[in-house]
Amino acid sequence: MSVSYAPVGFGDYHWQVIDEDGRPWFATVSDLEHKEYCGRGAAAALEGLRRAMETARTLRERDGLRFVVAPVPAADGRTVVALDARYALAVFPHVPGRPGRFGQRLSEAERDQVLELLADLHGRTPPETTPPTTLEPAGLSGVHEALGELDGVWSGGPFAEPARELLAEHAATLRARCAECAELTDEVRRRGAPLVGTHGEPHPGNLILGEDGYWLVDWDTVGLAPPERDLSLISADPSELARYTELTGRTPDPAGLALYRLRWSLLDVAEFVEWFRGEHDRSEDTETAWKGFTETLGQLADGASGVAARPGE
Repeated sequence: MSVSYAPVGFGDYHWQVIDEDGRPWFATVSDLEHKEYCGRGAAAALEGLRRAMETARTLRERDGLRFVVAPVPAADGRTVVALDARYALAVFPHVPGRPGRFGQRLSEAERDQVLELLADLHGRTPPETTPPTTLEPAGLSGVHEALGELDGVWSGGPFAEPARELLAEHAATLRARCAECAELTDEVRRRGAPLVGTHGEPHPGNLILGEDGYWLVDWDTVGLAPPERDLSLISADPSELARYTELTGRTPDPAGLALYRLRWSLLDVAEFVEWFRGEHDRSEDTETAWKGFTETLGQLADGASGVAARPGE
């Protein structure tokens, strides 16, 4: 057996594994203390991650969705194995093909291929294990708390004071965008958008182009939500989503697209604020997070929001 570290993605840790029979695998270790979208706290995050991986497995095995890259079960049948109180392991089949890049712009033909996958996914009955999602970005209470503590000193680590100063510079903009998010949330909720099983992050960085079309990886963000949760990452322009409408009969809601693009950026801000207000060191991850923090706040100040904000994927 051979194991080699794969320095890809942001947040989780990955290895390429060749077993004794020469079969390739892809192993992922998740830091449960930094997986808030799966649950607050390591124990809750482990449970949420297991639900997400079981959902992917069901979509692959029950529904026959070829493009779902689901984990293989361990000897006890679980798709996620706890290594200790903080870290958990999942193993996936190696998928041959050309990986996409985060921020990559898809051609019209490529975009339509991804929309076909999403139309198929959204048309399936969500597995019982599918985690729920909320319209409101998680962690915004921490952002509001931080905005109320800009006069003090942040001392959690090397990026604490720079983060406080940067947040103070963009405080008015951030409050305005949070208010805009609340208005959009109310509008989408009033319209009663249907809930479907969504991937959560179907951007090019989570796509692998194989001989038979695209594979979609990283299903830890799977969840029940309006379709715009996925579609907003393909385009903010409903006219570019025409293939989805053709297949499903549903025209994407512009308010929903705007909400989820803004929500993406605010989730980033919430994650970075929590990170830099807490205990941290200077590392490759925190350097990357700092770059993402500055870019996200800059985009929000410019009136933009969306997938270009998330770093490292």
